[in-house]
Amino acid sequence: MKTYILGLSCYSHDSSATLICDGEIIAAAQEERFTRIKLDKCFPRNAVAFCLRFAGISLCEVKKVFYYEDPEEKFKRIMSTAFASGWAGVRSLFFDIPTWLFDKLYVKRKLSNELKGFSSTIPCIEYISHHRSHAASAFFPAPFEKALVLCIDGVGEWDTTTAWKGEGGRLTKIWETRFPHSLGLLYSAFTHYCGFEVDTDEYKLMGLAPYGEPIFYEQIMSHLIHVADDGSFTMDMDYFDYATGEKMTSPQFNALFGGPPRAPESELTQREFNLAASVQSVLEEVVLRLARHWQMQTGLKTLCLAGGVALNCVVNGRLARADIFERVWIQPASDDCGGSLGAALSGCYEVMGQKRVVNANDSMKGCYLGPAYSSDEIRLFLLSQQCKFTELMPQKLCSEVAEILSQGNVVGWFQGRMEFGPCSLGARSILGDARKAKMHSAINLKIKNRESLRPFAPAVLKQHAGEWFYAVKSSPYMLFAHPVCKQKRLALTESQSTKSGIQKLCEVRSQIPAVTHVDCSARVQTVDGVYNPLFYQLLSAFNQQTGCPLLVNSSFNMCGEPIVESPQDAYRCFMRTAMDYLVLGNFLLSKRNQPHWQERADLAQYPRD
Repeated sequence: MKTYILGLSCYSHDSSATLICDGEIIAAAQEERFTRIKLDKCFPRNAVAFCLRFAGISLCEVKKVFYYEDPEEKFKRIMSTAFASGWAGVRSLFFDIPTWLFDKLYVKRKLSNELKGFSSTIPCIEYISHHRSHAASAFFPAPFEKALVLCIDGVGEWDTTTAWKGEGGRLTKIWETRFPHSLGLLYSAFTHYCGFEVDTDEYKLMGLAPYGEPIFYEQIMSHLIHVADDGSFTMDMDYFDYATGEKMTSPQFNALFGGPPRAPESELTQREFNLAASVQSVLEEVVLRLARHWQMQTGLKTLCLAGGVALNCVVNGRLARADIFERVWIQPASDDCGGSLGAALSGCYEVMGQKRVVNANDSMKGCYLGPAYSSDEIRLFLLSQQCKFTELMPQKLCSEVAEILSQGNVVGWFQGRMEFGPCSLGARSILGDARKAKMHSAINLKIKNRESLRPFAPAVLKQHAGEWFYAVKSSPYMLFAHPVCKQKRLALTESQSTKSGIQKLCEVRSQIPAVTHVDCSARVQTVDGVYNPLFYQLLSAFNQQTGCPLLVNSSFNMCGEPIVESPQDAYRCFMRTAMDYLVLGNFLLSKRNQPHWQERADLAQYPRD
């Protein structure tokens, strides 16, 4: 008899649901994709419904439900921190206590009430601690029988950074750092100080770093954070306000770096670039020290990573090239949306004692774990909107789209099961020709409506990755930044000052400028065709026609919106932007042939059985 387990993550950042069966990951999705509310933190009703529908089961067939953190332990941390912080802590408790006493402490009751909408028989609900959920999401799907696991984020219940030893179906915690000392919150403090939004814009800070110089590195290391040779660290909380206050930084922090935080949306200056470069360098140094120390202590030759900081692809690239470990595997849904996956896997192996089987690739199925739409469903939608389209067989479709891309057009690509996690990996993607210098600004400004300095990622045929990027082995989830190979770089040129304040002399250009960042690196996705053969076929067709085995691969969404989930979402994004073509399954649409677009809320949606 099959054993189904449901994992849930909600009420904090990015809610999600995951369903596993006898250790196999069956389905996983984020609630934001269905509600169209970015980082929706509500109970993942739509994601749960999808998981059950995909498996063809009802909730009463689910053995247990596991939630990704323990609210009781979290409440203890908040109380302890408040009482240790004097009057400021008492003041913060005054506002926080009612919410906790009447709502946040009773997660099991809230979950039970929500699940009653699916069945009158509610499975047993258990808590898995936050960092154990992260560790489980990193280790159990990894292609390793045993590994060192590092989890680095803002904060769970108490933990902010943990090291684990994973072997078989067990995880053993071997080290921890507790709140308020946190690498994730240090990085978030600089995100806030540079005028960006905490918990959502840390990747922007990472993107700014190459435009600056780490001139504040010593100030950070001597004042804000004290790091031992083994990577353990403490932070001077006089410079921070996040423990009990309403801000990330204190007046002492502002004084140390020469003034108040940058106002959001104001002009970026060299100070922000240098601050970003400095805190990025600090983060890389601490993570490398931690990795070296715990590799020496454990003797383990493989590393797994999770937690929000594990999405920092520059740190990950440094780790991969440092040769501390033979292999590094990172959970593609490393942020809190992956908590549902980790909770389910920990429950499966550590609570229910099921046997773990290691997959030689990994157990994530390419991260294609979300909904898919049939040709009949897509055709029905297109006809209802009076769309003009051409239906093509896969080989002809890839050949035509490759030619369209080579002509400088931007294509929305909607195929198969939706990705789980923050990255588009060829199922819900916006594609372009990486050789075109103007492609970067065309997608950023005309389609994504975001800052022009933000880099794009290349999706490259795995067998050709080493010809274009240094030290690439396998990077299917777009989680490692690697330098562009020297033979693919062009002559150095002087860049000009821009309205955003960027001025970088001797900017390196490459043969693929649309995906080459200012430091001549790129966030690489390697494609081997195992889990997404059509995307592999498209890249192969493009390579055959152009001699270039890679494309720009950006998430299929506008700035501030979740990645598209349905054909309706994709068509809406297509018509709202300057995208040239849209591919929905086997259907090819040209913008110039479509009926006049009129914005409306009732764009046809079809219920799914």
